[in-house]
Amino acid sequence: MNSIEIEKTYLLKYLPQDLRNFSSKEILDIYIPLSVNHPELRIRKNGDFLEITKKIPVSEDNMSIQTENTIPLTQEEYNTLSKVEGKRVRKIRYQYKYKEYIAEIDIFQDELVGLVLVDFEFEKEEELKNFKIPDFCLCDVTEEEFIAGGMLCGKSYSDIENKLDTLNYKKI
Repeated sequence: MNSIEIEKTYLLKYLPQDLRNFSSKEILDIYIPLSVNHPELRIRKNGDFLEITKKIPVSEDNMSIQTENTIPLTQEEYNTLSKVEGKRVRKIRYQYKYKEYIAEIDIFQDELVGLVLVDFEFEKEEELKNFKIPDFCLCDVTEEEFIAGGMLCGKSYSDIENKLDTLNYKKI
């Protein structure tokens, strides 16, 4: 499926108190190829849903709008593709209700423990432009390349800590 994704990504200031009351699932991403600094191709296990996705920014000036090509995978296809050598990242994603939006709050695991991001997706660019940052968010990092999924994979918290410090982020 080919679609346009319009979203903003924020660092979290704190976890909303009622977050654990919302549904969550574990996500495992494998970014390929291993040799690329910022891979755009991702194999994903999203709860029970399996897929391969390629995301490409529509414009170099605006990372909040990307084309997203996603192909669902069978278990057998996923089992085969997941053996490929790639950069991996694991997170727990909560579907948090905020006003009329569903915020996807990602609590990173393993080597990235302490990092928490939230994505808000929008139907139209106008919504994105008028969106007000929630109090539980620290700052907009949509344009920060170091925080993109393809850049985070295979890294540890200490690898990005200096950049997070410049944004006044405190480990959660």
